[in-house]
Amino acid sequence: MTSMFKGRDQQVRPHGTTPLTIPAPVGATAVLDQHLRFTGWSREAEELFGLVSEEVLGRSADAVLADAETGAGVSAAGGGAAWSLGPRPVRRGDGRPVSVSLSLTPLALGADATGWLLTAMDAELAHRETVRRALLDGLDREAPVQLVVYDTDARVHWINSAIEKQFGIPLEDAADRFVKDILPQGEVLAEADGTVTTSVEEIVQRVARTGAPVVDVRYRSTTPLDPHRERVWSCSYFRLQDGEGRPIGVCEAALDITDRYVARQRLALLSRASGSIGRTLDIRRTAGELAELAVPEFADAVTVDVFEAVLSGQEPQHFDTRPTLCRVAHRDHAAAKDTAYDELDTVRLRCLAENTPATDAAARVLALPLKARGATLGVVAFARSRHADPFEQEEIQLAEELVSRTAVCLDNARRYTREHATALTLQRDLLPRTLPQQPGVEVAHRYLPAAGPAGVGGDWYDVIPLSGARVGLVVGDVAGHGTGAAATMGRMRTTVAALAALDLAPDELLARLDDLVARTGAPPSGPAEAEDQALGVTCLYAIYDPVSRHCVMARAGHLPPVLVTPDGHAELVDLPAGPPLGLGGLPFECADIELPEGATLALYTDGLVENRQTDIDAGVRSLCTALARPADGRLDKTCDRVITRLLPQAPEDDAALLLLRVHALAENLVATWDMAPDAAEVARARSLSRDQLAAWGVDEEASFVVELVVSELVTNAIRYGGAPVCLRLIRERGLIVEVSDGGHTSPHLRRAAMEDEGGRGLFLVAQLTRSWGTRYTSRGKTIWTEVPLSPAKLLATFVGGQFEL
Repeated sequence: MTSMFKGRDQQVRPHGTTPLTIPAPVGATAVLDQHLRFTGWSREAEELFGLVSEEVLGRSADAVLADAETGAGVSAAGGGAAWSLGPRPVRRGDGRPVSVSLSLTPLALGADATGWLLTAMDAELAHRETVRRALLDGLDREAPVQLVVYDTDARVHWINSAIEKQFGIPLEDAADRFVKDILPQGEVLAEADGTVTTSVEEIVQRVARTGAPVVDVRYRSTTPLDPHRERVWSCSYFRLQDGEGRPIGVCEAALDITDRYVARQRLALLSRASGSIGRTLDIRRTAGELAELAVPEFADAVTVDVFEAVLSGQEPQHFDTRPTLCRVAHRDHAAAKDTAYDELDTVRLRCLAENTPATDAAARVLALPLKARGATLGVVAFARSRHADPFEQEEIQLAEELVSRTAVCLDNARRYTREHATALTLQRDLLPRTLPQQPGVEVAHRYLPAAGPAGVGGDWYDVIPLSGARVGLVVGDVAGHGTGAAATMGRMRTTVAALAALDLAPDELLARLDDLVARTGAPPSGPAEAEDQALGVTCLYAIYDPVSRHCVMARAGHLPPVLVTPDGHAELVDLPAGPPLGLGGLPFECADIELPEGATLALYTDGLVENRQTDIDAGVRSLCTALARPADGRLDKTCDRVITRLLPQAPEDDAALLLLRVHALAENLVATWDMAPDAAEVARARSLSRDQLAAWGVDEEASFVVELVVSELVTNAIRYGGAPVCLRLIRERGLIVEVSDGGHTSPHLRRAAMEDEGGRGLFLVAQLTRSWGTRYTSRGKTIWTEVPLSPAKLLATFVGGQFEL
């Protein structure tokens, strides 16, 4: 650059601009004749030495400027040529010493007379001036910091050599222009305080107006010397003003921080990767999160491919031939039209074949294997525009870190997919495929497995046929998720079905179930044993009798059912809560309610009515609202309506819904008689049964079997049970024979010896009926049997045995 320093003042004079003047420090001057006597004394000399001209003129320089410490004068330093002396202490007029630097320059005084021009300067000011001159020259020529001076309109006024070298723009081309015209592709990234700024011009004008400096503004741009590589600068701005405080411009100091910025961006990218990749246990979404993170900050295009087997949760296999890959994510930067896609396939396959990172010749396509726990799951390919920088070694290492984290997340998602599929299969196998069609009830059900990362849970439901045309209803919820919860659910469902077969009342069934869970979930004997997932299970068990339309139910910590009357009124059943299973020792209470003809009972699990957005009370109210409609057609439609309203999206937890619409058996299908505790009543019981079967149109073979069963059961009841004795026949698909008595002794089947005169009653009953059993009530017990309407096969089997009719 052209020298900035001229004469007394220093001027920065860019081409075509008004000079930016920097005043030089003022020195003291005096004139001496050839004998070194003062003939001239300036105002500045008066201020520096504290002597007025009358006190100095005509006096010798040795006397006025003598060294205050040694007394030496100045004449000894002269030699006829210009010379300098100092710094030296000189006594001022007030007696105080002042350190000055002196210089004498020969001076022609006219008429062949010669003299000297004396220049004196305070030594400290002289040193400061030297430093200032060196500083200004250094900032102009040597400083690595880029300096720009703008006028108050934000036009470039001056630039230093560092700007010229890095941008390749001379001062003549930059002066009087805006930055946006010199670097049209540049952009302000951010100010340190987060202020959103659109341009450098806006910042300069604000600083010139307010005087408040702005520091650490990030500015990104290419340069004319390197148009294909972006660089980043940290820029600070402060106002320049004259001696009276008026703004004359703004100075910008900028430092190239490209390497530091890139390193920081890489660290920030890795930091964001930790929070943004692997937020779900879904393979495609995880791959998409990597692509979204990398484009356009790291690459212009990203593709993620995994082996087909990985998508189904299987262990990845090594393929010697061309592997079967599935594209699970792709993202590209719309602005990069010339991305090197044509090399992607070649680089990707080479990466898989060698199981190592691979690039194309230009290093603008980078492929990395997705490796996790020693297995390769697939491949990730990054591509950049042909005009972008190639992938450097540090960037390849960054990509490897990103891909490594993604691979671990993908493998977790693969394992979850496998476990989820296993648990779902197990759960579907353990849940009832179809529910039995029972007399007097319509049943509909829905089950939605959890779709969240927790996995499949342990909700279950069941409909269990019971004696006397009754039906058992159960719904339960196992704590936890995964295969363990599904297996526990299967165990609980099997146990409930086994206990229900004993014809236990709901409270007694839950008490026995609670005892079993408490015993199997006792404290583990060693630290390696896990707690039984059956602990804390909730369950609701109900028994509906279509003959009496009574429903008896009890619950173990489960949500109460909803009862919907035929006119559409829905409300929760007032049912004692009871403790969850496994606590042991706490009682369960039953509730016995009479259900109106056509009423609907809804049993459900908490996944239907509770989620992160809805608390359980609000969810139950929504369920009641969804159910509150008069009975209209099939229950399946009601199920769909409830699911649509309460679960518009996949549930976070398993959700089960069991609907039961009840109907009473017709009175003409049930016949009941009280029997006196007299042996003569057996003949009457046979006669009544025969007449009723005839009225029902039952054929002679079935009637014969029923008479025989009635005879044996009534005889045993009168002989061993005692009053009250009651006989009941129910016509429903088959014939149900029930005999009740006041005894609590459990009958048992035994084989009588040839010489025994009795003991064959229950054996005969068991041979001639489809099934039989005993249930107990508070007043005694009931022996029940089911006789098919066509018992010919049973009769044939019986006749072929050791007994004959």
